[in-house]
Amino acid sequence: MENKQIIYYEQLDSTNVQAVRLAAEGAPHGTVVVAGTQTAGKGRRGRIWESPQEDNIYMSLLLRPSLKPNQAPMLTLVMAQSVAVALQKAGFPDVQIKWPNDLILAGKKICGILTEMYLQGDTIDYVVVGVGVNVNTRVFPKELQEQATSLRLQGGKVLNCDPLVKNIVEVFEEYYQRFMEQGSLAFLCRQYNELLVNRGKEVCVLEPDYEYRAYAEGINAQGELIVRTTAGEEKAVFAGEVSVRGVYGYI
Repeated sequence: MENKQIIYYEQLDSTNVQAVRLAAEGAPHGTVVVAGTQTAGKGRRGRIWESPQEDNIYMSLLLRPSLKPNQAPMLTLVMAQSVAVALQKAGFPDVQIKWPNDLILAGKKICGILTEMYLQGDTIDYVVVGVGVNVNTRVFPKELQEQATSLRLQGGKVLNCDPLVKNIVEVFEEYYQRFMEQGSLAFLCRQYNELLVNRGKEVCVLEPDYEYRAYAEGINAQGELIVRTTAGEEKAVFAGEVSVRGVYGYI
């Protein structure tokens, strides 16, 4: 991303929304939007992303990839792996991934990713990949305390977000380039599956019309989660269609 430009705002409604505004104004591929806090942070499936002003990471990348629309969801997995590697480098070797868009530390959510695709006809105009990392939050709302944590709570010290943002972007650049060259996640599967928190565990697959239990086996080169049902049937679950959660809790 040779045109990379990092734009910082003290406060935004949403870094994803601002990235969309900038895209409409012609901002180049590689533009990074970072906010000190968000007043209307966006999560997956229309959820709110809690965005307290406690020096956390709220960022979005504007991408203009030459991809088919059905390939865009793979960018979520590329980012998840990138954040995981950046957090490992920052001293958190036990970080894990909950397919397709969450990162886990000590059994709780540490990061969420939201990828939004915008088309012109049947062609991708641009993609916005939003990332929220709980870095220095000390107290979560009561309804989130059982499923969310922060790097500060786990590491016992305040962290500077700036180097983390830089590392996330740098790792993502490397993986993004390889993904664009190969057009698949084959290069990433082994590394990603090693971090997959529910690999080998029973999960509940939530499809639009029904749900079922299965065992997660790992991702394939298209970023789909391979699961094996209780009847022994192997299925490929597509990130854009369903959610996966643990049978007995968040993971």
